[in-house]
Amino acid sequence: MNNNRNIQNDVNLAEVDLNHSIPEEETKRQYYFMAKAARYVAELEQKLGHKPTCCVTTFGCQMNARDSEKLVGILEKVGYELIEDENADFVIYNTCTVRDNANQRVYGRLGVLNGFKRKKPHMKIALCGCMMQEPTVIEKIKTSYRFVDLIFGTHNIFKFAELLVATFENEGLVIDIWKDTDQIVEDLPIERKYPFKSGINIMFGCNNFCSYCIVPYVRGRERSRAPKDIIREIERLVADGVVEIMLLGQNVNSYGKNLKEPISFAQLLQEIEKIEGLQRIRFMTSHPKDLSEELIQVMKHSKKICRHLHLPLQSGSTRILTSMNRRYTKEQYVELAERIRTEIPDIAITTDIIVGFPGETAEDVEETIDVIRRVKYDNAFTFIYSKRTGTPAAAMDNQVPEAQVKVGFDKVLKTVQDTAREQVSRYQGQIMDALVEEVNENDNSLVTGRLSNNTLVHFPGDASLVGKIVNVSLDECHGFYYMGHMV
Repeated sequence: MNNNRNIQNDVNLAEVDLNHSIPEEETKRQYYFMAKAARYVAELEQKLGHKPTCCVTTFGCQMNARDSEKLVGILEKVGYELIEDENADFVIYNTCTVRDNANQRVYGRLGVLNGFKRKKPHMKIALCGCMMQEPTVIEKIKTSYRFVDLIFGTHNIFKFAELLVATFENEGLVIDIWKDTDQIVEDLPIERKYPFKSGINIMFGCNNFCSYCIVPYVRGRERSRAPKDIIREIERLVADGVVEIMLLGQNVNSYGKNLKEPISFAQLLQEIEKIEGLQRIRFMTSHPKDLSEELIQVMKHSKKICRHLHLPLQSGSTRILTSMNRRYTKEQYVELAERIRTEIPDIAITTDIIVGFPGETAEDVEETIDVIRRVKYDNAFTFIYSKRTGTPAAAMDNQVPEAQVKVGFDKVLKTVQDTAREQVSRYQGQIMDALVEEVNENDNSLVTGRLSNNTLVHFPGDASLVGKIVNVSLDECHGFYYMGHMV
């Protein structure tokens, strides 16, 4: 693990006075609890005869991955050593609940952890993330997984140090779930996975209430961070060696609407572009209903915004889109995609598609296939509809039979693969910039780089290139990736 700490990670916990009353200001309060946790961890180290280990497993989206970096930052700050093995002294599952199989995976893994904990009673197990915002999940854990020590949700992740102390000071399960919050606390330790790129939360929550989606219920209402705080964080990251940032939000297009001084997402991008030393800007996710002309023009003229736009379609049928509460029609979506391609010809457009939404017919699936052929996606994440309890779609009585869903899914997937191969191959023979992300895991004589359009390219190189942006000739297209050489 790289020592990629940033923000306020230089606070010396040994200098925090635990005899004083607990600070009221939230950031200082959490450092107080980090200092307290560090004492408990030091006592545990003496008892075990080795530095206590921790393992953080992330399920789900990039928002979750960013949250996990915060958890790791705090754990390392208080004295844990990060390992990949779940047979650790402290294990956290940062959960996702977008699809039911994510929940089932967590339950399955918990059974394994129970075996570990029986052999070492000092082991602590924590669960956090979106799945924990569901009341039925909490009840199931309380009755069937009583060996879990800590449960917290998506809104109070900044309280982790305080909750960690509670697990040392209390017997039994500690539960701290907030229904919603308007609080944003960011200046806490973070351990970045990559030294050269980083995700940045620009907003939290979602106001869209798509009828199939549980996210607004588990992540709460939209709340945007202040632009100055975002700029300040990016400037610190760039000073620490970051060349590429990914702006994260459930719907970045609605960024800034709820601030005291409203600012558009396009305006925020223009401010971020001014940061010296920052070379690449990515963002996700964009909702088609409010992607503005202003944003298209800012992307078109930008030297730093990557040539990649993730624009979830979900369905190509206007009837199904209405039932999904997506608030755009098939034709509006296609017109938007065509407008983007006209203005930014070298852009890669990727998407999300759901097959098997309640009431979907074979004709609706053909409408989706028509959109795929017209828009020509560079890639698409295609999902079978997953019923999420508590969403309007789950209560719809026209659920689609599994056999019918599979037929539609296979047709959609084949169309996506065929059109995407054609799209990706159009760059063959060109020379493009690639950010080298890692030594290739299958062949260590190669490195793997990511183009501005998000396509991967593998080419000869070594670890000294990791984190650098280099010119690469795209020699051979292999479906969704390239083989090339540095020029």
